[in-house]
Amino acid sequence: MKKVLLAAGIASIAALSSCKMENPLLGESPLQYGAPQFDKIKNEHYLPAFEQGIKEAKAEIDAIVANPEPPTFENTIEALEYSGKTLSNVENIFFNILEADTNETLQDIAEEISPKLTEYSMYVSLNEKLFERVKAVWDSRESLSLERDQERLLENTYKEFTRGGANLSAEDKVTFSRLSEELSLLSLSFSKNVLAATNAFELEITDEAQLEGLPDFVRAVGEQAARDKGKEGWVFDLSYPSYSPFMKYSARRELRVKMYLAYNSRAFGGEFDNSQIVKDIVEHRLQIARLLGYPDYAAYALDEHMVKSEEKVNAFIEELLEPSLPAGRKEVDEIYEFAREQGFTDKSLMPWDFSYWSEKYKTAFFNLDDAALKPYFKLEDCIEAVLGLATKLYGLQFTPRPDIPGYHKDVKVFDVCDADGRHLALFYADFFPRPSKRGGAWMTEFRGQSIRGGVEERPLISIVTNFSKPSSDAPSLLTHDELTTFLHEFGHSLHGMMAEGRYGSMTGTSVARDFVELPSQIMENWAFEPEYLETFAKHYKTGEVIPRSLIDKIVASKNFLAGYYQVRQLDFARLDMAWHTLKAVPEESAAAFEKAVLRPSALMPQIPETCISTSFSHIFSGGYSAGYYSYKWAEVLEADAFSLFKEKGIFNTEVSGAFRKEILSRGSSEDEAVLYRNFRGHDPEPEALLVKLGIK
Repeated sequence: MKKVLLAAGIASIAALSSCKMENPLLGESPLQYGAPQFDKIKNEHYLPAFEQGIKEAKAEIDAIVANPEPPTFENTIEALEYSGKTLSNVENIFFNILEADTNETLQDIAEEISPKLTEYSMYVSLNEKLFERVKAVWDSRESLSLERDQERLLENTYKEFTRGGANLSAEDKVTFSRLSEELSLLSLSFSKNVLAATNAFELEITDEAQLEGLPDFVRAVGEQAARDKGKEGWVFDLSYPSYSPFMKYSARRELRVKMYLAYNSRAFGGEFDNSQIVKDIVEHRLQIARLLGYPDYAAYALDEHMVKSEEKVNAFIEELLEPSLPAGRKEVDEIYEFAREQGFTDKSLMPWDFSYWSEKYKTAFFNLDDAALKPYFKLEDCIEAVLGLATKLYGLQFTPRPDIPGYHKDVKVFDVCDADGRHLALFYADFFPRPSKRGGAWMTEFRGQSIRGGVEERPLISIVTNFSKPSSDAPSLLTHDELTTFLHEFGHSLHGMMAEGRYGSMTGTSVARDFVELPSQIMENWAFEPEYLETFAKHYKTGEVIPRSLIDKIVASKNFLAGYYQVRQLDFARLDMAWHTLKAVPEESAAAFEKAVLRPSALMPQIPETCISTSFSHIFSGGYSAGYYSYKWAEVLEADAFSLFKEKGIFNTEVSGAFRKEILSRGSSEDEAVLYRNFRGHDPEPEALLVKLGIK
């Protein structure tokens, strides 16, 4: 659900206070492009800044309501769009830092401020007099002669109010406010527990014999982690650069079991248990949806997606699952038979065995593994190549700006300019894991793009990953999967950087949830293109360009386990939809409900001690509730879209120019289905993805 208040604000009603001048979160930043003063922002600045932002925003709302002039698009809809600038700026900085470089103080602030932000949201969405003005403009829309982006803003604003409870009775508005506040706190608790549970586990190894099977680069990760923690030997944890390669290479099955159970039981039982929180979140969402007249939460959420109904989502999932499930089962059987030939004696392959034996299978049949590839993907070379791809496709130029502070010493800052020298964005890149950062990779923004009164604010874009840090004897080296992740998140970043439009709530990545992954997932394709890889993939020691034989193996193995991974992603989507199409929260445990949902498509034995839902941040604290299918939907879009690049050339600027014009720059200024047809000339078909993956 998009926030009502985003983007640039109207002129402040009150003069700047001394508090505002002293607080680096308030007022205009003296840094170029209004960059945040991260070198001056301290924990104690956030609460006063939030309080000031809420105070200003309420005053701006009050001014709209008190306007004696009849409601117009300009004095009501645009005024509302441009209100709350200070609050929006503070929120964007705080909640991004909360994810990327958190501490207990910030977590406490989040819990304290969350009810206040919810109360402010209700102050807007349940404001009867404000809604009267919005509705008056909506009712007169046929006579307003609005431009298309203005029509969309009016549509979105009116819909936002109705979805936010504006039509509820006084009694139901009180209930809606309470449920919204409680839901916000539940989501914060969920996220906090996942991070704490992830950080709580470490596998300490002091006997070198227990490193059996681990290549040097994995040992180096463990050695560096131990050194960072002041410990002897090797330390492996649940961050992706540590966990994933350990599970691929460790020949010690008992250690793989330990790591697997730890990772897949995060926040499931124990001190940081999310089991009841999951059910509470689902219950609150269901109650909110019903208050608003929807049968369940999925119906409420999907109302703003490209795919408008849960029936269509479920049909889409089944259309992909039906051919993928037998393909996935065949692949698991093949890995199992290979393992048996190598001496594996169990009656079935267990989940903690799959990554290990599939990597050995991949090495045997494709003669390809991460250890062979990593030397060619030095992080610094990958950074230059990924940014350089944007130069080739879109003419963008990236200039390092060490004079502009980041929020952590590892953060790199770039000034992004268009081909004609016009400033487009600041780009913040944060690559390495740390205990204060949640796992995974994501793109976000400290400020979006907008225009008001002819004055434009360009965006402040951030990319956050968890790539392996340099070790004592090697630079940071990426796996090919990590390079693909880098390109994915950079695709989101391009969507933000090249935003054009008046209204911040409709520019950049402010699009339908099942459309937002198109710009990111299409970028992954270049990771498999020889013409691109040969421009930068060089051995970090010898300078040798990656041999074409290795690239051929990367391409040949691209669809390795395509069925298995497709089923895995579809299972996540099915689990998401199962939780959010409930008409009543089940009495059974979250784990029991989950296992019943996933049992029909299980490719390996289910493990009683594990639970996905309790750490499924995407749907319980990350904005993908009733929307996880979006990743697969966007894969369908990108499979069809990238075929045009393959036809015309992967660096073809005519195609990239059209993609920028019709997709990247447009935000949601037009219906996303229309935007896609404008670019591609037809609607997407799921068949394109099945063919691309080799499943059909």
